[in-house]
Amino acid sequence: MNKQFEGAFPVLITPMNMDHSVNYEGMKENVRYYLDQNAAGIVIVGSTGEFASMDEAEKKQIVELIGPMVKDTDTQLIVGVSDERTSKIIEYARHAEDNHADGLLVINSFYQTPTEEESFHQFKDVNDQVSTPIMMYNNPFTANVNLENETIFKIDQELDKVQYIKESSGDILKVRAVADHSDLGLFCGSDDLAFESFVQGATGWVSVAANIAPNSAARLYELVKAGKYKEAKALNEDLLPLCEFLEDSGKYVQIVKKAMDLKGLHGGPSRKPRLGLNEEEITKLEKLMQTVD
Repeated sequence: MNKQFEGAFPVLITPMNMDHSVNYEGMKENVRYYLDQNAAGIVIVGSTGEFASMDEAEKKQIVELIGPMVKDTDTQLIVGVSDERTSKIIEYARHAEDNHADGLLVINSFYQTPTEEESFHQFKDVNDQVSTPIMMYNNPFTANVNLENETIFKIDQELDKVQYIKESSGDILKVRAVADHSDLGLFCGSDDLAFESFVQGATGWVSVAANIAPNSAARLYELVKAGKYKEAKALNEDLLPLCEFLEDSGKYVQIVKKAMDLKGLHGGPSRKPRLGLNEEEITKLEKLMQTVD
C-alpha cells in the first residue's frame, strides 16, 4: 500500500459553464489551487462533484485530466467510482487506476436499497478486481442504507483492498464503534461532526467545507492530532457555522460553487434540478467565508 491517507481531503465540485457543460479548464485551475495549498488529498467525481448528473464520458475525461496533474505530488487523489451497476463500478475503478488514482471511493447501490448481504458482495466484487485501496462510503441519506456495524467489520476483516471508510451517517456512536473495533482508516464524512470524529479517532476528513476553507480544515485535524484540544475547539467554533450551513441547507453543491466564484476560482451553475442560491443565502455565505481560511 502507498502512503496512508490522512488529513483533510476537499471533495471537489465540478465547475460548469453557463450552458451547464463541464468547465474542464476551470477544473484544472481549481485543482492547481488545492495543490498549491498542499492539500493532503482531493476527491473528484464524488457527490459534491455531481457525479450522478454527469455522463460516462464526462466523468472519465475529468479523471484523465486530473490524474496526471496530481501524480508525483504530495497530494493524494481519490476518485469516486460509484454506480448502480457493479460492473460499471469495476470499469470506472480500472479506469481510475489507469489514470493514477491513489484510492477509490465506493458507495453501495444508492437506488436499489440493497440488503446487508448484497452490500457486502458489491464491495467484495470490486475488491476482488482492483489493486488500489478502496474507501467504503457509508451514507444512509444518499444510499438509503445505513451499513450495520457487523457488515462494516466483516468487510474490514475479509476484504483486503477496503482499507478506509468515509462515515457519513451523522451518528457519533457509529464513528466510535468503527474506530474502536476495526482497522479501517476512519474518515469523517459529516462536516458538522469533524471535531468530534477526530477526537474519537478519525484520521481524516472527506470535507465539503475544505473546498472553501482548506487551511482551516487541515489545521483542525492537525490540532487534534497534536492534542491541542482547546485550540482545536476554538477553531471548530469558527468552522462549525459553515459546516452546518452546508449540511442543513440541502444546497451544499451550490454553496461550494458560489464560494469558488467568490474566491476567484471556478464554480458556475449546477445541473438541474439543482437551483442556485438566493440573495439571502449568498449574503450568509459571504459572511461565513470571512471567518475561515
